[in-house]
Amino acid sequence: MREIQSVAVVGLGYIGLPTAAILAEHGVRVHGVDVSQRTVDAVNAGTVPFVEPDLAEFVSRAVAAGTLTASTTTPAADAYIVAVPTPFTDGHAPDLRFIEAAAQSLAPRLRGGELVILESTSPPGATEHMAEVILAARPDLRERGIDTAHCPERVLPGRVMVELVTNDRIVGGSTPEAAERAKRLYETFCRGEILLTDRRTAEMAKLVENSYRDVNIAFANELSVICDELGIDVWELIELANHHPRVDILQPGPGVGGHCIAVDPWFIVDAAPASARLIRAAREINDAKPRWVIDQVKAAAFDVLQDTGRPPVVAALGLAFKPNIDDLRESPALTIAVDLAEQLHASTVLVAEPHVDELPAALADRENVRLVPAEEAVDRADVVLLLVDHHAFAGLGEAARGKRVVDTRGQWRPGTGG
Repeated sequence: MREIQSVAVVGLGYIGLPTAAILAEHGVRVHGVDVSQRTVDAVNAGTVPFVEPDLAEFVSRAVAAGTLTASTTTPAADAYIVAVPTPFTDGHAPDLRFIEAAAQSLAPRLRGGELVILESTSPPGATEHMAEVILAARPDLRERGIDTAHCPERVLPGRVMVELVTNDRIVGGSTPEAAERAKRLYETFCRGEILLTDRRTAEMAKLVENSYRDVNIAFANELSVICDELGIDVWELIELANHHPRVDILQPGPGVGGHCIAVDPWFIVDAAPASARLIRAAREINDAKPRWVIDQVKAAAFDVLQDTGRPPVVAALGLAFKPNIDDLRESPALTIAVDLAEQLHASTVLVAEPHVDELPAALADRENVRLVPAEEAVDRADVVLLLVDHHAFAGLGEAARGKRVVDTRGQWRPGTGG
């Protein structure tokens, strides 16, 4: 079995860069590849282009030690890890163009016998498709052969550098030998159990994990809408129900975001549209929740207009898709802020997001939107919308008293310290 001494990681985003850094930390010679010159320059300077606890220290040490470099071109290596985005189209079909581009970029570098791993969360059959793209570009490799595998990431943003090491991993290989090669590479740093299977099962496993979460969040989000109609505190209700030994209801919110849970279930729906009825319904419930939140804010804004005769000032606290990170991918909070700015065009929308330095492009050109500190937003607002339960917002509940508050996270409920 050919030994792996060098690895090229294609895609230096929220998963690719941590994977590259932790491999380099454990003595593997790693070269990162990204289409963004800004990302490449940041890595080569020993810095990181996004917020993830502990990642900067890993990158700095690896670059200083000479085990991690980066460029916009793909080098020759013993193994390749592809960690590029896998979005979906407007019709919720998987969009594999980034995987295809990565495959085409590395194909000319192959000599035969390399291991190519797809880490990107993908629909069933994507790893096989990646292999076919490579072989179409390099027909000579059909005889010499390459190994391919799928090894989906299973980490939580904000804990990536911990969970890369501690979490169990699933590895699906094109052959048992390919799976074993991938396992040996991940054993470089992973202390969790590494479970071997085929490529399609590995792809489906990741989708199922996130779809399970999505279905359970949809239950909580639907409960929150029902409870609002019935005048019941949904958080108290869930807390009481969870005292049952076999009940564990998740928490509602303004929707579902991020690079996994908001996307992955659609891959299953696309693969089996007639059968994935519950999974589709959960996605539709969670995708509809931002509209419900907007209606709550618009109702509060109308009350202010009726009382004062002027358009209200609205504070929107949080843009990230989850607490204490800067990740805005598929964020319902961002979607809500954009739609409110458009629908309440006569109002000023004060956005507070302590983990970003500037407004994202979707808000930057809105004349009625300002990025301000959270304390200022709450102080100036008539309507306060809490979208993300960042730790930085926990103590602002008292300052919001007397204003119209839409708390989508329950962070300021009595007894929570808000």
